[in-house]
Amino acid sequence: MKAVRVSENWQYAGVYYVRVETMVKGFRVPMDKEFDEGDFNEPLYVLVLDGIYPVATCRIHLLEEENIAKIERVSVLSEYRSRGVGRLLIDEAENWIREWGVKKIVITSRDEAVGFYEALGYQPDYGVKIDGGIFQIIHTEKYV
Repeated sequence: MKAVRVSENWQYAGVYYVRVETMVKGFRVPMDKEFDEGDFNEPLYVLVLDGIYPVATCRIHLLEEENIAKIERVSVLSEYRSRGVGRLLIDEAENWIREWGVKKIVITSRDEAVGFYEALGYQPDYGVKIDGGIFQIIHTEKYV
C-alpha cells in the first residue's frame, strides 16, 4: 500500500472512483451532496493505492486564517477497512498538514467511525452539533 499526494489527472480519477464506491453506492449519498465546491477550487487530496488500484482517499481543507486544517471526505473501500489503510491515509494527510505548519486538525466523523479517530489521537466533542443531513456527525480534533 502506498499513500500519495494527488497531483495527476489519473490520481484525481482514483479519488472520485473511491468516493463514488464508498459514499454514493455504499452509503447512498446523492452525487450532488458528495461532490461540492471543495472539489473544484484547487482541492488537496491524499489517495491510497494497492498497487495500481485506488482504495482510499481524503480531502484536506486549509483554514489558513485560523491555522486549522480539516480532513474531509475520508473514504475507504469496504474490503480494505480494518486493514490499516485508514491509518495510512490519515498519517499521510497529517504529515502533509504538518509541513504547512498547521497546529490543529479537525475531522467531522460519522458517529460510528469516532472510535477509529480516537485511536489516532483525535478528541471528540459531542457538544458541537453538526447537521450532516444523512449521517449524525461528530466533531473531532487533534493538536499536532
